[in-house]
Amino acid sequence: MKVRFPESADEAVADVADGSTVLVGGFGPAGMPYALIDALIRQGATDLTIVNNNAGNADTGLAALLAEGRVRKVICSFPRQHDSWVFDGLYREGRIELELVPQGNLAERMRAAGAGIGAFFCPTGVGTPLAEGKETREIDGRTYVLEYPIHGDVALIGAHRADRAGNLVYRKTARNFGPVMATAADLVVAEVREVVEIGAIDPEVVVTPGIFVDRVVVS
Repeated sequence: MKVRFPESADEAVADVADGSTVLVGGFGPAGMPYALIDALIRQGATDLTIVNNNAGNADTGLAALLAEGRVRKVICSFPRQHDSWVFDGLYREGRIELELVPQGNLAERMRAAGAGIGAFFCPTGVGTPLAEGKETREIDGRTYVLEYPIHGDVALIGAHRADRAGNLVYRKTARNFGPVMATAADLVVAEVREVVEIGAIDPEVVVTPGIFVDRVVVS
């Protein structure tokens, strides 16, 4: 399918449906697609499940989406840090659900979705509350927990540059979860700083091939 280049972030997220699972790139603010999140706030979709490394920082980006009351559940690794007061308040009031996932498991569960893997066994979380209610198996004398893929209806990711075929490159740590999220969602929207012509990006440095990308917006 040919990559689309909407005129605005609002156009790019206009068809995100209520109840969607939205994978959002970013490690804290690094790589966070702020323009796409702000557009999603304006768009109005609600009852969302958000998958991100964190649960929002300060009052912008994901935190602003949470503050609007539009998120039903957060799946993340680090729900609390010094500036996560929006999520903290909502959670204490019982207004939002949390699924806590160790960071490596979070990445692998999305990678599994992209690779078509039905489930996988992992030792992380064995013997802790995170393993409660999950199937376990002993393999070569070590206990493992069965984990299932995390698939997104939509992925909103931030990249540094795209070409006209939708191939993406990232800038340093802003890369984080973007590449794996791009493989794990039905609709992938990338926010980039610039779009260049085909051939301007060395194929050897492409991180996310355009086959995984549906829409690209310049911010």
